[in-house]
Amino acid sequence: MPPEFKVICLCAEWCGTCREYRVAFDALAGAVRGAQFRWLDIENEAEALGDLDVENFPTLFIARGGSVLFYGTMLPHISHLERLLETYMGQTPEESRAYALSVPER
Repeated sequence: MPPEFKVICLCAEWCGTCREYRVAFDALAGAVRGAQFRWLDIENEAEALGDLDVENFPTLFIARGGSVLFYGTMLPHISHLERLLETYMGQTPEESRAYALSVPER
């Protein structure tokens, strides 16, 4: 069964902040069960972005099933991502769907 949550960090290898953040991101990926983590270098994997624009780093994408829960820039402190994931993973699937549909941007 695939993980229920997807967490994608959109960054660039040339970015020093991204390189530092990746260490903590990878550690979190190994510690959180029920989520698939992916590091996506926006230059090396530009085709995977499609029409998405990345203006600042790190930009994070968090989804539960087909519901986008978060897409945006986050300060490069892994504790912010940890807290956000705790909140989302504490929701029922119905609560996540309602949250995702609460604003048109999601």
